[in-house]
Amino acid sequence: MSQPYRIAVIIPCFNEAPTIGSVVTTFQHALPTATIYVYDNNSHDDTAALAHAAGATVRRETMQGKGHVVRRAFADIEADIYLLVDGDGQHAAPDAIPLIQHLLTHQLDMVIGARDVTDKSAYRPKHASGNRLFNHVVARLFRHGISDIFSGYRVFSRRFVKSFPAASTGFEIETELSIHALDAHIPFDELAITHHPRPEGSYSKLNTWRDGLRISWMIVNLYRQIKPLQLFGAVALLLFTTALLLGWPLVTVFLETRMVPRIPTAIIVMGILVFSFLSLTCGIILEGIAQARRENRRLHYLQQPALR
Repeated sequence: MSQPYRIAVIIPCFNEAPTIGSVVTTFQHALPTATIYVYDNNSHDDTAALAHAAGATVRRETMQGKGHVVRRAFADIEADIYLLVDGDGQHAAPDAIPLIQHLLTHQLDMVIGARDVTDKSAYRPKHASGNRLFNHVVARLFRHGISDIFSGYRVFSRRFVKSFPAASTGFEIETELSIHALDAHIPFDELAITHHPRPEGSYSKLNTWRDGLRISWMIVNLYRQIKPLQLFGAVALLLFTTALLLGWPLVTVFLETRMVPRIPTAIIVMGILVFSFLSLTCGIILEGIAQARRENRRLHYLQQPALR
């Protein structure tokens, strides 16, 4: 690094007593000029005390969920470069150096530490399958692929952090970070990192089905906000096609006999057509709002100075 950037390492923690001390120590050795922030998220063990003893700056976030922690940390911490990492000991501290160098060298605003999801020793089978599925869904919806949208090991510029409109509360925060970069066309990249098996005594806080549903809802909600014309236009097309299939026999009979058969069906068809046009109208209106919000986020992004 050509100049002494202010580096902040943010470690969200919930009951990470078995690993937090070693995590703080290894990041202090890898990044001796960085400030290590451990955010205790209502732990019931000695996480906070052990992190403080290891030399970290310990802060507390009482609202439960990783999203709450990230939003609080991004708002409170002043730095030039932000490193977000889990406190479970699965990420190698030396990998932070190439991640930061890649951010600076290529003038990026986010670098994602991409894990090897085929490593069965570091992943539960359902988690690996879910990761691949959601990566594919995001690539299809937003026209850009990310190999590991759930990675908790990321480096950000100040420009990204201070313009990120965090709305997530839980583990879906990584998905929101990724989709925000895709939608705003923020320069980012991925870099392969080492992903270790979970250390002895540490356990995953991720619930496969509950958090999977929350992540699915987050993707749908963000897609509705970011691309409303595509979503409501697809609904309008589906309704219009349904009305056409139901109504075409009625039109054929009317042209032949000048009579309207099956009045209830005709009323239903007209109702479906009305909803189809309403859906299209909503999509057009919301698309304008989405564009205005996108431009507003871009202005907030440009207000922050770039790393030099």
